[in-house]
Amino acid sequence: MDRTAPVPRTMSIGELAERAGLSTRTLRHYESIGLLRPARSANGYRAYSPADARRLAQIQAMKLCGLPLGTIGELLADDCSLYDALIRHLQALRAQGRSLEEAVAHTEAAIRAIERIEHMGTEDAFEEMKAQTLRDAEAAYGREARERYGTEAVEAANERMMALTQDEWDAKGLLEESIKVQLRLALAAGDPAGEAAAELARMHERWVAFHWGGIADKQVYLALVRSYLADPRFTAYYDDAAGEGATAFLVAAVESFQGSR
Repeated sequence: MDRTAPVPRTMSIGELAERAGLSTRTLRHYESIGLLRPARSANGYRAYSPADARRLAQIQAMKLCGLPLGTIGELLADDCSLYDALIRHLQALRAQGRSLEEAVAHTEAAIRAIERIEHMGTEDAFEEMKAQTLRDAEAAYGREARERYGTEAVEAANERMMALTQDEWDAKGLLEESIKVQLRLALAAGDPAGEAAAELARMHERWVAFHWGGIADKQVYLALVRSYLADPRFTAYYDDAAGEGATAFLVAAVESFQGSR
């Protein structure tokens, strides 16, 4: 758009299109999707104000940067300044980029694991699958677990996992999925002290025993369960599986069950 030429108080669609180097069809399209909202004169013709011209210049600038029209519309609709909206958009893109990089890394690791497993026998493949699961858990939770429970306890839990047979491993996975189902049922019942919640607590205790070899100290177990509420990853895991508030309900159910024993 020629910014040196004086801008009249209002312009017709043809005048604005000529100044912007666009077709009138493009301006009509921008209006149809809500990017431009020209006023109408007494005779019903479109009347573009200087503000409309500035908005069109912003649209064109963002288009030249490769932003799709849908994104441009969202940015222009933001209550804050366009500059602030673009800064937030950039931050979101960078966050998506980091998430994408993590997803790529996980996928590459999965491909490497599959390549190794394809050349193994059934028993060796099972052992490699367990080892990869523990490596993934170590990458995600290892540092916090070692700080909270000590390296010796974490290593013992890892050895216990590696010693599980195929049937035991499958039973652990089935129990984990069953806990999600029971959590939904207990949450629907709404009573952390009810029988559905008590069964949920018993199932969760058995699941923890798979990893830690039983519950020797009630307070340590309760601290473990309460830590779910402080870790967004665990909160998301249970809330995504059973609904908002599911993690808090699980903690309340375990506390009630342990308190009744």
